[in-house]
Amino acid sequence: MQKKKTEGRKIVKTPKILKLPAVSRGAHQVHGYHLKYKICVSGAAETGHCAKDAIEKAEQIGREVARRGLILVTGATIGMPYWAAKGAKEEGGFVIGLSPAASKVAHVKTYHLPLDYHDVIVYTGFDYAGRNLLLTRSADAIVTLCGRTGTLNEFTIGFEDHKPQGVLEGTGGTADMIRGILESAHRGLGKVVFSRDPSDLIDKVVRLIHEEEVKNGVNGKIL
Repeated sequence: MQKKKTEGRKIVKTPKILKLPAVSRGAHQVHGYHLKYKICVSGAAETGHCAKDAIEKAEQIGREVARRGLILVTGATIGMPYWAAKGAKEEGGFVIGLSPAASKVAHVKTYHLPLDYHDVIVYTGFDYAGRNLLLTRSADAIVTLCGRTGTLNEFTIGFEDHKPQGVLEGTGGTADMIRGILESAHRGLGKVVFSRDPSDLIDKVVRLIHEEEVKNGVNGKIL
């Protein structure tokens, strides 16, 4: 009897990898869930040299990230990333911070960094240089606005890693220098897009992430 049941069964071979169509709102579907894109916001902690409307545009970047169902990633710091985090949280978004400190105590008392407008803060313990590397590599793309030397460091890490990046021009500082630096460096623009409008920039960045995933054959794959 057992033999008959076994012989009557239909064997169906399940493919190991299935391609799923890309979904909207900056994600691809995995096992019925959405794996959301992570957007790192890189910008100046000290904002005195930034454009007059740079803080407003930083908040708008955060709102645009949240509206698309993306995750905002920051260096858990003050300045431009902080205001972007504020914009994201006010729009109901999710924000992750990577701190240079090794603990919450060090984050607050040694580095004098904030805790608000973040859902999760990871204490890396790698100081600023090590934090910058983890920050950029943990994200699917990097968005730069205003900025100083640390912002340029994060941009160049992303550039060498061939990471999709967006630059919000017109915000002052590093953001307004990057196009000229790339032209002078004779390396091409890489995977960098530019805009002066926050909404347009996020749209360009998400499109670039998607194009890169499709090209590399990893968009919408499940195990």
